[in-house]
Amino acid sequence: MPRPYAELVSADLNIPPAPALDGMRHLHSGKVRDLYEVESGEHAGQLLVVASDRLSIFDFVLDTTIPDKGEILTRMSLWWFEQLADLVPHHVLSTEVPAAVRGRAVVCERLDMFPVECVARGYLTGSGLLDYDATGEVCGVALPAGLVDGSRLPEPVFTPATKADLGEHDENVSYAAVAERIGADDAAHLRELTLAVYRRADDLARERGIILADTKLEFGRSEGRARHAAGTIVLGDEVLTPDSSRFWPADAWQPGRTQPSYDKQIVRNWALSAGSGWDRSTGAAPPPLPAEVVERTRGRYIEAYELLTGESW
Repeated sequence: MPRPYAELVSADLNIPPAPALDGMRHLHSGKVRDLYEVESGEHAGQLLVVASDRLSIFDFVLDTTIPDKGEILTRMSLWWFEQLADLVPHHVLSTEVPAAVRGRAVVCERLDMFPVECVARGYLTGSGLLDYDATGEVCGVALPAGLVDGSRLPEPVFTPATKADLGEHDENVSYAAVAERIGADDAAHLRELTLAVYRRADDLARERGIILADTKLEFGRSEGRARHAAGTIVLGDEVLTPDSSRFWPADAWQPGRTQPSYDKQIVRNWALSAGSGWDRSTGAAPPPLPAEVVERTRGRYIEAYELLTGESW
Protein backbone atom coordinates (compact mmCIF):
# COMPACT_ATOMS: atom_id res chain seq x y z
CA MET A 1 0.00 0.00 0.00
CA PRO A 2 1.15 3.60 -0.55
CA ARG A 3 2.30 5.57 2.50
CA PRO A 4 1.78 9.24 3.40
CA TYR A 5 4.06 11.77 1.72
CA ALA A 6 5.42 12.98 5.07
CA GLU A 7 6.76 9.55 5.91
CA LEU A 8 9.15 9.61 2.96
CA VAL A 9 11.51 12.04 4.65
CA SER A 10 13.17 12.28 8.04
CA ALA A 11 15.17 14.64 10.20
CA ASP A 12 17.67 12.12 11.51
CA LEU A 13 20.80 13.49 9.78
CA ASN A 14 22.71 16.63 10.75
CA ILE A 15 20.43 18.91 8.76
CA PRO A 16 20.06 22.57 9.78
CA PRO A 17 16.72 23.44 11.43
CA ALA A 18 14.05 24.41 8.93
CA PRO A 19 12.97 28.06 9.10
CA ALA A 20 9.72 28.91 10.86
CA LEU A 21 7.12 30.07 8.33
CA ASP A 22 3.87 31.84 9.18
CA GLY A 23 0.84 29.63 8.63
CA MET A 24 2.98 26.52 8.11
CA ARG A 25 3.72 23.61 10.42
CA HIS A 26 7.09 21.98 9.84
CA LEU A 27 6.79 18.22 9.34
CA HIS A 28 10.16 16.87 8.23
CA SER A 29 13.41 17.75 6.52
CA GLY A 30 15.19 15.59 3.98
CA LYS A 31 18.56 15.81 2.30
CA VAL A 32 17.48 18.77 0.19
CA ARG A 33 13.83 19.59 0.94
CA ASP A 34 11.90 20.87 3.94
CA LEU A 35 8.28 19.81 4.23
CA TYR A 36 5.48 21.77 5.90
CA GLU A 37 1.73 21.43 6.29
CA VAL A 38 -0.38 24.42 5.26
CA GLU A 39 -2.42 25.33 8.33
CA SER A 40 -5.08 27.63 6.90
CA GLY A 41 -6.58 29.13 3.76
CA GLU A 42 -7.50 27.60 0.42
CA HIS A 43 -4.87 24.89 0.65
CA ALA A 44 -5.20 24.03 4.33
CA GLY A 45 -4.06 20.48 4.98
CA GLN A 46 -1.93 20.35 1.85
CA LEU A 47 1.87 20.54 1.75
CA LEU A 48 4.50 23.22 1.24
CA VAL A 49 7.69 21.75 -0.23
CA VAL A 50 10.79 23.94 0.05
CA ALA A 51 13.94 23.16 -1.92
CA SER A 52 17.02 24.26 0.00
CA ASP A 53 20.53 24.91 -1.30
CA ARG A 54 21.79 21.83 0.56
CA LEU A 55 23.76 19.23 -1.35
CA SER A 56 24.37 15.59 -0.51
CA ILE A 57 26.93 13.10 -1.79
CA PHE A 58 27.48 9.50 -0.77
CA ASP A 59 24.53 9.84 1.67
CA PHE A 60 26.15 12.76 3.51
CA VAL A 61 24.50 16.18 3.66
CA LEU A 62 27.36 18.63 3.25
CA ASP A 63 27.95 21.66 5.44
CA THR A 64 28.61 23.71 2.30
CA THR A 65 25.60 24.83 0.25
CA ILE A 66 25.33 25.70 -3.45
CA PRO A 67 23.84 29.19 -3.91
CA ASP A 68 20.57 29.27 -5.92
CA LYS A 69 20.40 25.47 -6.16
CA GLY A 70 16.98 25.23 -4.52
CA GLU A 71 15.46 27.80 -6.83
CA ILE A 72 17.02 26.17 -9.90
CA LEU A 73 15.56 22.79 -8.93
CA THR A 74 12.13 24.30 -8.29
CA ARG A 75 11.98 26.29 -11.52
CA MET A 76 13.22 23.33 -13.55
CA SER A 77 10.65 20.98 -12.03
CA LEU A 78 7.85 23.45 -12.75
CA TRP A 79 8.97 23.69 -16.38
CA TRP A 80 9.04 19.91 -16.75
CA PHE A 81 5.65 19.45 -15.09
CA GLU A 82 4.21 21.67 -17.84
CA GLN A 83 5.91 19.63 -20.57
CA LEU A 84 4.51 16.39 -19.12
CA ALA A 85 1.00 17.53 -18.19
CA ASP A 86 -0.68 15.59 -21.00
CA LEU A 87 1.05 12.36 -19.92
CA VAL A 88 0.52 12.41 -16.16
CA PRO A 89 -1.02 14.84 -13.64
CA HIS A 90 1.34 16.50 -11.16
CA HIS A 91 1.09 17.52 -7.53
CA VAL A 92 1.69 21.29 -7.76
CA LEU A 93 -1.26 23.42 -6.61
CA SER A 94 0.27 26.88 -6.29
CA THR A 95 3.49 28.88 -6.39
CA GLU A 96 2.03 31.49 -4.01
CA VAL A 97 4.21 30.84 -0.97
CA PRO A 98 5.65 32.78 2.00
CA ALA A 99 8.07 35.51 0.93
CA ALA A 100 10.98 33.89 2.79
CA VAL A 101 10.90 30.86 0.47
CA ARG A 102 9.51 32.43 -2.70
CA GLY A 103 11.04 30.96 -5.84
CA ARG A 104 12.19 27.80 -4.11
CA ALA A 105 8.89 26.42 -2.81
CA VAL A 106 5.56 25.15 -4.09
CA VAL A 107 2.26 24.20 -2.49
CA CYS A 108 1.52 20.59 -3.38
CA GLU A 109 -1.31 18.13 -3.12
CA ARG A 110 -0.94 15.68 -0.26
CA LEU A 111 -0.44 12.22 -1.73
CA ASP A 112 -0.08 8.67 -0.53
CA MET A 113 3.33 7.98 -2.04
CA PHE A 114 4.24 4.60 -3.48
CA PRO A 115 7.27 3.17 -1.61
CA VAL A 116 9.32 2.77 -4.78
CA GLU A 117 11.74 4.86 -6.78
CA CYS A 118 10.60 4.63 -10.39
CA VAL A 119 13.81 4.70 -12.42
CA ALA A 120 14.06 4.73 -16.20
CA ARG A 121 17.40 4.14 -17.90
CA GLY A 122 18.26 4.80 -21.51
CA TYR A 123 22.00 4.43 -20.96
CA LEU A 124 24.10 2.16 -18.79
CA THR A 125 25.97 3.77 -15.90
CA GLY A 126 25.98 4.11 -12.13
CA SER A 127 24.39 1.32 -10.09
CA GLY A 128 22.94 -0.11 -13.29
CA LEU A 129 26.43 -0.65 -14.65
CA LEU A 130 27.50 -2.35 -11.43
CA ASP A 131 24.53 -4.73 -11.63
CA TYR A 132 25.19 -5.42 -15.31
CA ASP A 133 28.89 -6.14 -14.77
CA ALA A 134 27.99 -8.62 -12.04
CA THR A 135 24.98 -10.37 -13.63
CA GLY A 136 24.43 -9.17 -17.20
CA GLU A 137 21.13 -7.72 -15.99
CA VAL A 138 19.73 -4.60 -14.37
CA CYS A 139 16.88 -5.19 -11.94
CA GLY A 140 16.22 -8.54 -13.57
CA VAL A 141 16.17 -7.09 -17.11
CA ALA A 142 18.63 -8.98 -19.32
CA LEU A 143 20.83 -6.74 -21.48
CA PRO A 144 23.06 -7.49 -24.48
CA ALA A 145 26.63 -8.57 -23.87
CA GLY A 146 29.52 -6.18 -24.38
CA LEU A 147 27.99 -2.99 -22.96
CA VAL A 148 30.26 -0.48 -21.21
CA ASP A 149 29.91 2.63 -19.11
CA GLY A 150 27.79 5.07 -21.11
CA SER A 151 26.41 2.55 -23.62
CA ARG A 152 23.01 3.40 -25.05
CA LEU A 153 20.51 0.64 -24.32
CA PRO A 154 18.48 -0.95 -27.14
CA GLU A 155 15.41 0.64 -25.56
CA PRO A 156 14.69 2.42 -22.25
CA VAL A 157 14.15 0.07 -19.33
CA PHE A 158 12.26 0.38 -16.05
CA THR A 159 14.66 -0.38 -13.20
CA PRO A 160 12.92 0.34 -9.87
CA ALA A 161 14.49 0.73 -6.46
CA THR A 162 13.20 0.55 -2.94
CA LYS A 163 12.85 3.91 -1.20
CA ALA A 164 15.47 3.91 1.54
CA ASP A 165 15.36 5.80 4.82
CA LEU A 166 17.37 9.00 4.96
CA GLY A 167 21.05 8.20 5.14
CA GLU A 168 20.59 4.74 3.66
CA HIS A 169 21.10 3.53 0.10
CA ASP A 170 18.20 2.87 -2.24
CA GLU A 171 18.32 -0.75 -3.38
CA ASN A 172 17.67 -1.84 -6.96
CA VAL A 173 14.88 -4.41 -7.13
CA SER A 174 13.12 -6.40 -9.81
CA TYR A 175 9.80 -5.48 -11.38
CA ALA A 176 8.37 -8.65 -9.85
CA ALA A 177 9.32 -7.40 -6.38
CA VAL A 178 7.52 -4.12 -7.02
CA ALA A 179 4.42 -5.92 -8.26
CA GLU A 180 4.40 -8.10 -5.17
CA ARG A 181 4.69 -5.06 -2.90
CA ILE A 182 2.17 -2.66 -4.45
CA GLY A 183 0.08 -4.93 -6.67
CA ALA A 184 0.34 -5.95 -10.30
CA ASP A 185 -1.98 -3.26 -11.68
CA ASP A 186 -0.25 -0.37 -9.94
CA ALA A 187 3.19 -1.72 -10.83
CA ALA A 188 2.23 -1.92 -14.50
CA HIS A 189 0.81 1.61 -14.41
CA LEU A 190 3.93 3.05 -12.78
CA ARG A 191 6.18 1.31 -15.30
CA GLU A 192 4.10 2.66 -18.19
CA LEU A 193 4.11 6.21 -16.81
CA THR A 194 7.82 6.16 -15.99
CA LEU A 195 8.84 5.07 -19.47
CA ALA A 196 6.44 7.52 -21.10
CA VAL A 197 7.93 10.39 -19.08
CA TYR A 198 11.46 9.27 -19.90
CA ARG A 199 10.79 9.09 -23.64
CA ARG A 200 9.17 12.54 -23.72
CA ALA A 201 11.97 14.08 -21.67
CA ASP A 202 14.69 12.32 -23.67
CA ASP A 203 13.25 13.68 -26.92
CA LEU A 204 13.05 17.23 -25.55
CA ALA A 205 16.55 17.08 -24.06
CA ARG A 206 18.07 15.66 -27.24
CA GLU A 207 16.64 18.57 -29.24
CA ARG A 208 18.68 20.81 -26.93
CA GLY A 209 21.93 18.87 -27.27
CA ILE A 210 21.57 16.95 -24.00
CA ILE A 211 21.35 13.22 -23.33
CA LEU A 212 19.05 12.06 -20.55
CA ALA A 213 20.92 8.98 -19.35
CA ASP A 214 18.48 8.06 -16.60
CA THR A 215 15.98 9.58 -14.21
CA LYS A 216 14.08 8.67 -11.08
CA LEU A 217 10.48 9.62 -10.46
CA GLU A 218 8.10 9.36 -7.53
CA PHE A 219 4.37 8.83 -7.79
CA GLY A 220 1.54 8.90 -5.28
CA ARG A 221 -2.17 8.39 -5.11
CA SER A 222 -4.42 11.40 -4.61
CA GLU A 223 -6.52 11.56 -1.47
CA GLY A 224 -9.18 13.47 -3.40
CA ARG A 225 -8.96 16.62 -1.29
CA ALA A 226 -7.45 18.93 -3.89
CA ARG A 227 -7.29 19.01 -7.69
CA HIS A 228 -7.49 15.32 -8.51
CA ALA A 229 -10.08 12.64 -7.88
CA ALA A 230 -9.35 10.19 -5.08
CA GLY A 231 -7.18 7.34 -6.30
CA THR A 232 -5.62 9.23 -9.23
CA ILE A 233 -1.93 8.42 -9.67
CA VAL A 234 -0.03 11.70 -9.59
CA LEU A 235 3.61 12.63 -10.30
CA GLY A 236 5.17 14.11 -7.17
CA ASP A 237 8.45 15.29 -5.64
CA GLU A 238 10.90 16.90 -8.09
CA VAL A 239 11.12 15.88 -11.71
CA LEU A 240 13.97 15.79 -14.23
CA THR A 241 16.41 17.97 -12.33
CA PRO A 242 20.18 17.47 -12.07
CA ASP A 243 19.54 15.98 -8.61
CA SER A 244 17.17 13.29 -9.87
CA SER A 245 18.56 12.67 -13.36
CA ARG A 246 21.81 12.24 -15.26
CA PHE A 247 22.13 14.80 -18.03
CA TRP A 248 25.13 14.53 -20.37
CA PRO A 249 26.27 16.90 -23.15
CA ALA A 250 25.48 14.99 -26.36
CA ASP A 251 28.53 16.26 -28.21
CA ALA A 252 30.85 14.82 -25.55
CA TRP A 253 29.20 11.39 -25.25
CA GLN A 254 31.78 8.63 -25.54
CA PRO A 255 30.92 5.13 -24.28
CA GLY A 256 33.60 3.37 -22.29
CA ARG A 257 34.35 6.16 -19.85
CA THR A 258 32.68 8.35 -17.27
CA GLN A 259 30.65 11.00 -19.09
CA PRO A 260 30.80 14.72 -18.26
CA SER A 261 27.50 15.67 -16.66
CA TYR A 262 25.29 18.54 -15.58
CA ASP A 263 25.07 17.69 -11.90
CA LYS A 264 27.02 17.38 -8.66
CA GLN A 265 29.62 15.03 -10.13
CA ILE A 266 32.10 17.88 -9.76
CA VAL A 267 31.62 17.65 -6.00
CA ARG A 268 31.87 13.86 -5.94
CA ASN A 269 35.09 13.98 -7.97
CA TRP A 270 36.64 16.57 -5.67
CA ALA A 271 35.65 14.66 -2.52
CA LEU A 272 37.28 11.49 -3.85
CA SER A 273 40.45 13.28 -4.97
CA ALA A 274 43.65 13.41 -2.93
CA GLY A 275 43.23 17.17 -2.70
CA SER A 276 40.17 16.91 -0.48
CA GLY A 277 42.00 14.95 2.19
CA TRP A 278 38.87 12.87 2.75
CA ASP A 279 38.94 9.12 3.29
CA ARG A 280 35.49 7.77 2.50
CA SER A 281 36.23 4.49 4.28
CA THR A 282 36.41 6.20 7.68
CA GLY A 283 32.70 7.00 7.73
CA ALA A 284 33.44 10.65 8.48
CA ALA A 285 31.60 13.35 6.58
CA PRO A 286 33.37 15.07 3.65
CA PRO A 287 35.09 18.39 4.43
CA PRO A 288 33.69 21.79 3.40
CA LEU A 289 33.87 22.52 -0.32
CA PRO A 290 36.35 25.02 -1.74
CA ALA A 291 34.80 28.14 -3.26
CA GLU A 292 35.98 27.12 -6.74
CA VAL A 293 34.12 23.78 -6.51
CA VAL A 294 30.98 25.56 -5.27
CA GLU A 295 31.03 28.02 -8.16
CA ARG A 296 31.69 25.35 -10.80
CA THR A 297 28.84 23.24 -9.45
CA ARG A 298 26.45 26.20 -9.39
CA GLY A 299 27.47 26.95 -12.97
CA ARG A 300 26.62 23.43 -14.12
CA TYR A 301 23.15 23.60 -12.55
CA ILE A 302 22.51 26.95 -14.22
CA GLU A 303 23.80 25.68 -17.57
CA ALA A 304 21.47 22.68 -17.41
CA TYR A 305 18.52 24.92 -16.55
CA GLU A 306 19.20 27.36 -19.37
CA LEU A 307 19.87 24.71 -22.02
CA LEU A 308 16.80 22.64 -21.19
CA THR A 309 14.24 25.39 -20.60
CA GLY A 310 15.57 28.00 -23.02
CA GLU A 311 15.19 30.56 -20.24
CA SER A 312 17.95 32.82 -18.92
CA TRP A 313 18.88 32.52 -15.27
